[in-house]
Amino acid sequence: MIYTLTTNPAIDMNITTDGLKRGLVNRTFDTVYTPNGKGVNVTLTLKHFGVESVTTGFFGGFSGEYIVEELERRDIQVKPVWVDDTTRINIFLNDGEGEFKLVNSGSKVETDQQEEMLQLFERADDCDCLVISGSLPPGITPSYYESILSICKEKGIDVVLDISSPKLRDLLKYEPLLIKPNDEEIEEIFGIKMKDEEEIIHVLGFLKEQGVRNVLLTLGDKGAYFSNGEDIYYSSSQPIQLLSSACAGDAALAGFLSIWLKDPANVEDAMKRSAATGANVAESNALGDFANVDTYFHNIKVRKVGK
Repeated sequence: MIYTLTTNPAIDMNITTDGLKRGLVNRTFDTVYTPNGKGVNVTLTLKHFGVESVTTGFFGGFSGEYIVEELERRDIQVKPVWVDDTTRINIFLNDGEGEFKLVNSGSKVETDQQEEMLQLFERADDCDCLVISGSLPPGITPSYYESILSICKEKGIDVVLDISSPKLRDLLKYEPLLIKPNDEEIEEIFGIKMKDEEEIIHVLGFLKEQGVRNVLLTLGDKGAYFSNGEDIYYSSSQPIQLLSSACAGDAALAGFLSIWLKDPANVEDAMKRSAATGANVAESNALGDFANVDTYFHNIKVRKVGK
């Protein structure tokens, strides 16, 4: 069973307005409220593709209750750890020309609640793959990642990491199954700026040497690269009119995993679904309805670029 962990979940409020004027009442429309957080998005997208998963995370207050109840209403199994603080609400506003992202820091997680989550994974004998996504909330230090990965290593649980923390560099020694950095995170975490495909191939090799088994490197509208340590693939992107990028990366990861975890040899279809899903979500409020994924799938080109 796949588990997803969202240490810092949120309700996302996606809204649209015709221009934004300071000091005046700005009327909004097309408001969409969704249970959110990066791991939650992965679970919801996997569900769309017929892949069941269990979602875990730290939830609190009325907003935390809303997320858990909404996920359960969608027949998703949730194993929450409850905190005293209120789960955050983030706002993504499109003014017709671009997107404003108003993201809060999140609810504080106390030490005993962190320990409760660790015990949850100690007891999760049905978990064979854990997807860890997103930022850490107040109260949790980056060393917490190591506590989780140590448990996973002992229990033989594969780990997928989609985090922007500098701690990612230290976590590669735990040999995660997959990491999904973007080009900005490679520069910020590893100090490497990639200018062309040759340098990208070098970085993928470097990450393999550090311990990671597979890498899905995303470049936004410039496409994506995947390396399994033997072969390297490139996929193109689908041009779209951006509405909200809030969930696109999470959905792209889930689209990839929905094929690749079952059939690691089918890299091409996994990359096509990843690119198609991310694009469709980016042109939607929140995750949207995935209506264009099948069409976009056939537009994506994948080529092998090296070893």
